[in-house]
Amino acid sequence: MLRFASLPALLGGTLLQAPTDAAATVQHLLLDSRRVGVPAGTVFFALRGPHHDGHQYIAELYQRGVRLFVVEVPVANLAAAYSEAGFVQVNSALEALQQLAAQHRQGFGGPVWAITGSNGKTIVKEWLAQLLSPDELICRSPRSYNSQVGVPLSVWELRPQHTLGIFEAGISEPDEMARLAHIIQPTAGIFTNLGPAHDAGFASREQKAAEKMQLFAGVERLVYCRDHAAVHAAAAALPASVQRLTWSRHAVPDAAVQVALEPSADPSQMLAKVRYAGTEEVFTLPFADEPSVENVLHCLTVLLWRGLASAEIQRRLLRLHPVAMRLEMKQAIHDCYVLDDTYNNDLTGLDLALDALQRQPRRGRRTLILSDVLESGLAPEELYGRVAELAAQHGVQRLLAVGEAIGQHQAVLAAAVPEVLFFADTEALLAWFHPDKFRQETILVKGARRFGFERVVAAFQQKIHGTVLEVNLDALVHNLNYYRARLQPGTRLMVMVKAFAYGSSSYEVANLLEFHRVDYLAVAYTDEGVQLRENGISLPIMVMNPSPDSFGLLRQYHLEPEIYSFARLREYLQAAAAGPLPAVHLKLDTGMRRLGFDEADLDELLPLLRQHATRLRVASALTHLAGADEEQHNDFSRRQLSAFQRMAARLENELGYPIIKHALNSPGILRFPEAHFDMVRLGIGLYGVEAAGLDPTALRPVSNLRTTVSQIKQLPAGETVGYGRRGDAADYPRRIATLAIGYADGYDRRFSRGVGEVLIRGQRAPLVGNVCMDMCMVDVSGIADVQEGDTALVFGEGLGLTELAKRIGTIPYELLTSVSERVKRIFVSE
Repeated sequence: MLRFASLPALLGGTLLQAPTDAAATVQHLLLDSRRVGVPAGTVFFALRGPHHDGHQYIAELYQRGVRLFVVEVPVANLAAAYSEAGFVQVNSALEALQQLAAQHRQGFGGPVWAITGSNGKTIVKEWLAQLLSPDELICRSPRSYNSQVGVPLSVWELRPQHTLGIFEAGISEPDEMARLAHIIQPTAGIFTNLGPAHDAGFASREQKAAEKMQLFAGVERLVYCRDHAAVHAAAAALPASVQRLTWSRHAVPDAAVQVALEPSADPSQMLAKVRYAGTEEVFTLPFADEPSVENVLHCLTVLLWRGLASAEIQRRLLRLHPVAMRLEMKQAIHDCYVLDDTYNNDLTGLDLALDALQRQPRRGRRTLILSDVLESGLAPEELYGRVAELAAQHGVQRLLAVGEAIGQHQAVLAAAVPEVLFFADTEALLAWFHPDKFRQETILVKGARRFGFERVVAAFQQKIHGTVLEVNLDALVHNLNYYRARLQPGTRLMVMVKAFAYGSSSYEVANLLEFHRVDYLAVAYTDEGVQLRENGISLPIMVMNPSPDSFGLLRQYHLEPEIYSFARLREYLQAAAAGPLPAVHLKLDTGMRRLGFDEADLDELLPLLRQHATRLRVASALTHLAGADEEQHNDFSRRQLSAFQRMAARLENELGYPIIKHALNSPGILRFPEAHFDMVRLGIGLYGVEAAGLDPTALRPVSNLRTTVSQIKQLPAGETVGYGRRGDAADYPRRIATLAIGYADGYDRRFSRGVGEVLIRGQRAPLVGNVCMDMCMVDVSGIADVQEGDTALVFGEGLGLTELAKRIGTIPYELLTSVSERVKRIFVSE
């Protein structure tokens, strides 16, 4: 075990202070101060970037028990404030992290495989882990940990008992892959494909291929598809010592594995005729879609290289299952939420999932449903001791443990968690299950595949129809960071979560925003703020339209009102006479002509504020631009901003203290960087709509509204469809699919009669007839193999909100906020 005392020499750093525990060892690597698992043996690397500085969280981490730190700058009051801690100073905390992982990798004597490519890295890695698990004890990257920080964290998990490491590596710009290759030091590799992802970071596709290929300069063998010309060209530059094992679907003569695909009787499968090393076999592939077929052929080539018998290869292929590369949070019975994470069930995956559970601030207990933990490489006593430690550190209050192995360690688990129940198998758990045993809980379901925990998740699910709004939390974070990167230094960020977070569900979005340390939230009405507080959200919250009868709730829940009129201000002052009330945000009208104090009102407003200065504090002044999203209104917007600056300056001068000033919404953030002032208000941009039109491809769609095909009808020529026979008759036969969504779900009736379209099997299907209350009909005549139960995308990736809004003469805001609360929300995160 590596001692902390050896880090200065290993990392080329300086020992600022030795820990009081001179024998302290390095066991866990920590980069994110919010994700402390087990403090003992944890080393925090204080990374610095354009928008974060890990050094500012050292005091917080010390209070939480962390005692080992790698920093880039000296720490003030070291001996007095952190007397028990050890500190090593380095030039770059990131480079130190990478060097530590590389040193750790050198101590592993077994084979290590690396996977890179534009797409499919995580799928191939996970499928190889499934296919080789009977033969190997595998250490692999958790989820898609393939970045400059993800790779060292993954490699750090290598242990002597592992027999194989499989790690993925991804890059977005030149000079990154050499660092990852130094960490992974692979003995074999797989290059999945080369596509447009991250093209912007490279001068050409060829440069990107060459950069990625650096990962394999020292491998013994490289697997790739010979049909990808750019990949093959880049591979030609590798040393002659690298053996190339290639496969081809297009009869490229020098490919070692020749594949010919044929359809199977089962439309969900494909038949692959494979010639390799003088033999020919036919394998049934358990997938039929193009990306999955390519991914599984990479894996099949690896199995052939490994020399497995054909019958064994076929048996293992048919046992492959799709990889759910994301954690899903689902609404459940009795105001519960279920975190569905059956992606893997190793110790690292459990740690990540428990961290997600701990981040949920909702009231009620945290429950963990856990099966036997597989593929850990640890002795059972050590493994379940670690499980118990993780559960306790992450605040698990109830554990439902399923499996024979975990059941043999009841004492250590019962000592760590207040309530523990053990079940021999999943059937026993389901027999015990009753909805009344769960109320207002957050429940993490984490099980190895063979335990079939999808049945457990189904037991928790609320009964719903076939329409769901899928909210991609990773896309939301991407959009948040996009706008953050464009803020002037020191500018704070208020995020709008009004209107049910633009239809996405306020609590879940607010929880994520709090985790990512935004400065303020804004809601429209007091009850929205109360709901957030009752679910554990502690960020400052501005209420944009408070009513006098809610002022008591503002005090009780520490909500800050926006005050926009003399009448509302005097009512607030009257309520303040009964006791202190939260600070207020003054709305100034500079041209919107909706709400707010006019500039002429300041002569009356300022004396009133001075008169009541002892019991009324002003937190901020704000205004709203009337045309920030359109260039034609730029001159008017600048006049508004000039007026706002004049008015805010008078306010600050009279009040005698600084206040926060904010004027810009999402499009304004991009159009008027000179007017970011102290804070900006991010709204629709967070949810994936770039309303300014300056960089329309920069944001990721956050919400995907999906429904299902309830029934398919074959209509002869001349038949009409739906109420009022508005589905006009056609002079040819049609196939009509009825979808489980209607205007009661928020699907606008203006999409009727061909105005709207949905995506089914990747193709567009136009609306037929009128949108009904609970359903609508689409023409699928030109789409092959549509079946009842298929998914239809109503809006989202591939069918954007902006396009759909233009079709019915509205704006994306309306489509987002119209999605009914009866539509179930599912929150996904990779």
